[in-house]
Amino acid sequence: MTHHSAATIFIQLKNRVSVPKGQGVMLRDIANLITAPEWEDALYSLMLIQPKQSDGNLILIDLLMVIPRIHEILPGVEIQLIGEGRTIVQIIGPVESRPPSTALFVLVWLLLFFGSALTIMNFHADVSMQEVQIRIVEMLTGHKDEHPYLFQIAYSVGIGLGMVIFFNHLFKKKWNEEPTPLEVEMFLYQKNIDQYVVNEEYAKMKRREAVIPENTEGGGQ
Repeated sequence: MTHHSAATIFIQLKNRVSVPKGQGVMLRDIANLITAPEWEDALYSLMLIQPKQSDGNLILIDLLMVIPRIHEILPGVEIQLIGEGRTIVQIIGPVESRPPSTALFVLVWLLLFFGSALTIMNFHADVSMQEVQIRIVEMLTGHKDEHPYLFQIAYSVGIGLGMVIFFNHLFKKKWNEEPTPLEVEMFLYQKNIDQYVVNEEYAKMKRREAVIPENTEGGGQ
């Protein structure tokens, strides 16, 4: 007991993890530990929760749930947190391997292609891009050309190259290790979702805690 109270466990909870449906959530699934080697197996194998159907597919586990379970096997040990004090556990079902649908791919590709083309053309129509291009060609060449096709082709190619450089991505190839704007937006979107889930789960916990005392008082009467 004295040895336990003098020791320290450093714990770092993961931000978001996935656990197969029907499997219990162990400490190894949600945390990284720095502790004495003889304690690692017992700690990492510690069962925290067995998800039920009523829990849904998202479960919040915070440090206040983890500490009592650790103290059950190591009473009096000191626990130091590194980073965030909560983990979102996503319960996932069996993944069905389906071949990619060629028809769906072509449909999405055509939708994105024509949607993007119409967006660009509508923008150009709003800002009178054709008149601007005619004026630019007239300034450069000295004569007016109502159909500056060469300039328009170069301009169109430049738009495509600019998009490739801006998004730092061409099919599966990236030009450097910097995240693309789309990856940054997806990261921020996922971060906002996680924060929303955390707030909702804490709100559910408070509602459950408020219902329990009411039931207790009613049973006593």
